[in-house]
Amino acid sequence: MSDRIDRADPLALEQQVCFALSVAARSVVAVYRPLLEPLGLTHPQYLVMLALWQHAPLSVRELSRLLQLDPGTLSPLLKRLESIGYVRRGRDPADERSLAVTLTSSGQALRARAEQIPPAVVERLGMPVEDLQHLHTALTQVIAAANHSGTAEPATG
Repeated sequence: MSDRIDRADPLALEQQVCFALSVAARSVVAVYRPLLEPLGLTHPQYLVMLALWQHAPLSVRELSRLLQLDPGTLSPLLKRLESIGYVRRGRDPADERSLAVTLTSSGQALRARAEQIPPAVVERLGMPVEDLQHLHTALTQVIAAANHSGTAEPATG
């Protein structure tokens, strides 16, 4: 076996986009973990809070769409955030069929502490902000392409 990357092998682990994305995602979430622990948040809970800080109140359906999470995955996150006092869930007065999620005063106050997280992540990664912005743009394009490919008709020919 050779340590060199065999570009002729279409199944070489080092050549797989899915492998690089998976390892990168786990590694970046690990950078966030010690920053989120003092806030009492996991990374998925932090994503929920980010959406709510930007858009609250939101229906569970809207939150699910924004985060690209199945409502069944989102529900336990919301229950936990409610139990620690950051959010409140209740029927939307405008549409009783819809469950609305709002921030509590504790959840709103947490935002000030959370504002320290993005610069701390940039510092811990040790990468220029411009590189991270380019990465974000590229990943957003990958997400769009992957979402589009799931609905596109298979090519023939």
